[in-house]
Amino acid sequence: MGQFGDDLKREREYRGVSLDKISEATKISTRHLEALEQERFGDLPGGVFNKGIVRGYTRVIGLEEEEWVERYMSAYSESGQLKDDDAYWVRFAQNVGKSRKQEGARPDMRLRWAGVAVLLMVLAGLGWFVWHYVHERVSALERLPQPTVGLVAPSSGIPGFPVAELASTQMVALPFAATRPR
Repeated sequence: MGQFGDDLKREREYRGVSLDKISEATKISTRHLEALEQERFGDLPGGVFNKGIVRGYTRVIGLEEEEWVERYMSAYSESGQLKDDDAYWVRFAQNVGKSRKQEGARPDMRLRWAGVAVLLMVLAGLGWFVWHYVHERVSALERLPQPTVGLVAPSSGIPGFPVAELASTQMVALPFAATRPR
């Protein structure tokens, strides 16, 4: 066995996790888990499935998945058991890993600031629209004539308004237009 398999088995045993428990949690056969620990990489299904096996194994026992996938890829490349079709996957995985490290973990800050700017512009436009709408409504209400009601005694005649004679103690409400200075 090589360094990778020995370290992987030692970590599993240190944590007291059996291969059966890993198999039950990940649905990976114990045959493949044993092949991984013994570095019999030719007995593994190959391709991207092998990385999935390593990820599942390390997740169940509580190890850093990416670190152990990288260690697996190195051990597999150096083992001499590399299948022809897996050589492509190993190169592909190494290139993906390199490009991820170059990009960094943070997304492009310019994109974030652009999003913040767009959000502020939308909020400013919405605020202006609401202010303009409310201002127009208030102005329209102020332009409407305001009705007022006054009381006129029935016996006192107002020119232009015929008033019927009612009992002298009764008052009648008549509307009359009030003009407001503008």
